Amino acid sequence: MTDQDIRPDKRPLTPLAGPYGHPFHAIAVTAPIGAWLGSLIFDIIGFVAEDPAPYAIGSRVLIAIGLVGSIAAIVLGILDYLRIPDRTRASSTATIHMGLNFTVCGAYLFQFFLRTTTDEIPVAGFVFSVVSLLVLSASGWLGGKLAYRYGVRVADEAKQAEGFRLDERARARRGD
Repeated sequence: MTDQDIRPDKRPLTPLAGPYGHPFHAIAVTAPIGAWLGSLIFDIIGFVAEDPAPYAIGSRVLIAIGLVGSIAAIVLGILDYLRIPDRTRASSTATIHMGLNFTVCGAYLFQFFLRTTTDEIPVAGFVFSVVSLLVLSASGWLGGKLAYRYGVRVADEAKQAEGFRLDERARARRGD
């Protein structure tokens, strides 16, 4: 398969999006997801700890890290989004995926400001974290659908098939 054989929507819009078959958006989302999940764990520990202040501060810092990390994920996601042909199932799914992610980012921005006034774990902040992570999970499911079902910005099936061809030594062992 030559570069000329690659469908235009599979090619990166810019090298910043990652090379053909290796979009960077998928790896960039791990930073905010991990930080926000960690903030929820700190919240839970803070509810049962004798002194919740260090956990409240830690949770607030993790929310901030997630927000900063989400900027990279958003930029990279938009670069992939711009490659999806309009009025397709993939574009509809991607639009919902993006909308949910913007909603989650807004909720965490609200939580960050809610938490700057106290060294306690606010119950409202905890509830927002739980709901935000549930929405983020639904969005992640849609992101998986975009990559694994619709093949957005991943290699063409012909290229993917290369990974499942037996090499000559394996063929000889099998008697093919």
